[in-house]
Amino acid sequence: MDISQVARQTGIAASALRYYERQGLITSLNRRGARRIFAPTVIQQLGLIALGQTAGLSLDEIKLMLTPQGKFEIDRTLLSQKAHEIDTRIKQLRAVSRGLRHAAACPAPSHAECATFQRLLKDAASGALRQSEFPLPTRPKRSPAV
Repeated sequence: MDISQVARQTGIAASALRYYERQGLITSLNRRGARRIFAPTVIQQLGLIALGQTAGLSLDEIKLMLTPQGKFEIDRTLLSQKAHEIDTRIKQLRAVSRGLRHAAACPAPSHAECATFQRLLKDAASGALRQSEFPLPTRPKRSPAV
């Protein structure tokens, strides 16, 4: 496959393909004139690069999982660590989302009077929202009418 076919099939710009090649992530077989020619397996390699980048892996970390022959040597420990980081971030984002949704629909006359919103601000200021375990915003219990 020439570089334009790879670019068309993957949606990855030819300039990015050349960059990946310079970084040693993919290898062209040879050139046809000025065009690089790649083995069909480059599609899988590019898939691994895209998946790794989406997961937050650096190109250097991804490169360690690709052999010069284009085969995979997956670091399962690293993938488990990244999956844990993603799960933690999802929990954080869900908590923030719930807090923001509450603030948007809060019946309190002012957010200064909303205990849930104030707790969210306190957690954000203290760094609790960046920690892996933190209290999730909940609706305050109503006090009985007197």
